[in-house]
Amino acid sequence: MLHFTSRISLALVVAAGLLGACKTEESAAPTPDPGITNTIPTPPQYGTPFAGVPDRQDAVMYQVNMRAFSQGGNFAGVTARLDSIKDLGVNVLYLMPIYPIGTDSKSVNSPYAVKDYRSVNLEFGSLTDLRTLVDAAHARGMAVMLDWVANHTSWDNAWITQHPEWYQKNASGAITPVSNNGTTYNDVAQLNFTNATLRVEMISAMKSWVYSANVDGFRCDYADFQPNYFWQQAVDTLRAIKTHKLLLLAEGTRAANFTSGFDYNFGFNFYGGIYQVYKNGAPATTLDALNTSEYAGATGTQQVVRYITNHDVNGSDGTPVTLFGGKAGAMSAFVITALYKGTPMVYNGQEAGMSQAIPFPFTSVKVAWGTNPDVKRAYKQLLAVRAGSAALRVGVPTAYSTATVCAFTKTAGAEQAFVLANVRNTATTYSVPAALANTTWTNALQGGSVTVGTQISLPAYGYLVLKK
Repeated sequence: MLHFTSRISLALVVAAGLLGACKTEESAAPTPDPGITNTIPTPPQYGTPFAGVPDRQDAVMYQVNMRAFSQGGNFAGVTARLDSIKDLGVNVLYLMPIYPIGTDSKSVNSPYAVKDYRSVNLEFGSLTDLRTLVDAAHARGMAVMLDWVANHTSWDNAWITQHPEWYQKNASGAITPVSNNGTTYNDVAQLNFTNATLRVEMISAMKSWVYSANVDGFRCDYADFQPNYFWQQAVDTLRAIKTHKLLLLAEGTRAANFTSGFDYNFGFNFYGGIYQVYKNGAPATTLDALNTSEYAGATGTQQVVRYITNHDVNGSDGTPVTLFGGKAGAMSAFVITALYKGTPMVYNGQEAGMSQAIPFPFTSVKVAWGTNPDVKRAYKQLLAVRAGSAALRVGVPTAYSTATVCAFTKTAGAEQAFVLANVRNTATTYSVPAALANTTWTNALQGGSVTVGTQISLPAYGYLVLKK
């Protein structure tokens, strides 16, 4: 999200959601300009469009924070570890903003304060280095998404002086910083999306990266805070690139994002639910209703991206290991997040079982690779089982949760899965519903036949993944 959420907590976000409490009203759409999108130029294509982009319902995402990912904090450091990422079971890389950032007097060194939408931040390397990373990911069967920051720019972006009419202004005619629920963020300037020329330039810049770096989509920052007519125009333009299959993720919760054509909304509310269940003792049943509420407006195979950490909440709330009761609790939470419904996302370092958070602006901590190999093995095993099971990947869930156990079945055709995760740091006994009692399954993680009677004993933070 906006860089400043690294300094606030999303932990209390449950059903209402962070964005639901903020500005969500759609301003009146301006009179459309027929054919304006057709004026956006098509640059020369670098490379060959990637034919291996997964269907949106089959994606497993991995968030890369370049500053923290490697000792060098650059594209080359990511390229060097692509085999390890691939080995985890990932098929989509999402790179945090790769553009030059503001260095003016108001700057706080945020990657989300974009100075130039069409250039590469030399902190990370050159365009050639980015292309090398994208090519190497494609060679390993992974798509690459860029983080797109449409809401605002740095104060030293050339648009400030060249196109001041592209920004929101106060009664005195001064460009305004971003304001959210009465809090002002002075390091970034708020764009004005009622300006048709701004919209065309923003979309043209997005489109340019599909061609100049051969990327496969975008994660769109703070997406609930731009008007839907902008996103409809942007998505329509990007979908018109018939040589590319693009994945488009709205970092937002509006049902209208699905209507605008995004493949994904962001699971703010599911994270809030996981936090409340594991950190504050809320009942596991809290998670069940989110499979309905977070999917409001979704049709077909549109998905919600779900996670137990990302660059925002890792810095503000702590790592999964510190939040959810150690390595066992963090894994229990990830089992639910990865398998219940939606598209799982892993934040770099999560699979290393890091207990040290990566705080904003992400320059003080490097991921400690190679620690806790048992955590990576567990992630790899779980994601492999998920990839190999239509029921676990895209099956329709049915909730059977209790206060202490998140339990659900998932069904896809003739295949069925049964997942149970103890959300408490004490052993518990789960009473099996009559519909599932006295049935025989295969243990998807450990192998072997499992007969489910009328009760199942689970150790502290224990979990079972069964299928048949």
